[in-house]
Amino acid sequence: MGEEPQREENRGKEQRDKQQLSRSFGWLALLGVVLVIAGLVGLVYTGLATLTSMFLFGWLLLIGGVVGLLQAVQQRHSNSFWLAVIVAAVNLAAGFVILRRPEASAEALTMFAALFFLTSGVFRLVGALVVRGANFGLSLVQGAFGILLGVLILSSWPGSSLYVIGTFFSLALLFDGLSLVALGMGARRILGLVREDEAAELSEGPDAEGGAAEKRPAGDQEQSNN
Repeated sequence: MGEEPQREENRGKEQRDKQQLSRSFGWLALLGVVLVIAGLVGLVYTGLATLTSMFLFGWLLLIGGVVGLLQAVQQRHSNSFWLAVIVAAVNLAAGFVILRRPEASAEALTMFAALFFLTSGVFRLVGALVVRGANFGLSLVQGAFGILLGVLILSSWPGSSLYVIGTFFSLALLFDGLSLVALGMGARRILGLVREDEAAELSEGPDAEGGAAEKRPAGDQEQSNN
């Protein structure tokens, strides 16, 4: 007699947990939509996206420097105290400079990105020509693309600093948002299929029990006839 209410209570708890999980995945998909919209807006207004990304980067450095300094003070008796203080001071100084001069900081980061693309493309291209492995063609294309991208950015520098950082930042937001939307919608679809399967099992349950109950008297009657 006590098993049926307990079973109903567990079933209701599972349904509430699934609804909460589905709601969480819905919020995740909504966050993905917001990131996609922000990425598309950033691709249209690349200059604004560049300045926004520089301000965010500067504030992250400032906050990281403050947190690192507080942790260093709490661990002032450790051997790494002065190293933690120096790292925190560098983060604070870099964050302050970026917030004061976002345009010059964007130019410096754009130069760094161009040199990174150029050097990584050269190393990848030379490595592909020397090794000639299974992915020779792909490595060759990636190396050539990195060199081309680095040369294009350097050829129009410092004017390219107005849109390079913003374009990369917007593309990152766009792809992250699309992945979150796909994850949230896919998870909600899987939960919906699980609910349909459970509903089908529940609807078939009484019929199956009734059929089993009908078969048992028939079997007992055959045994009595024998």
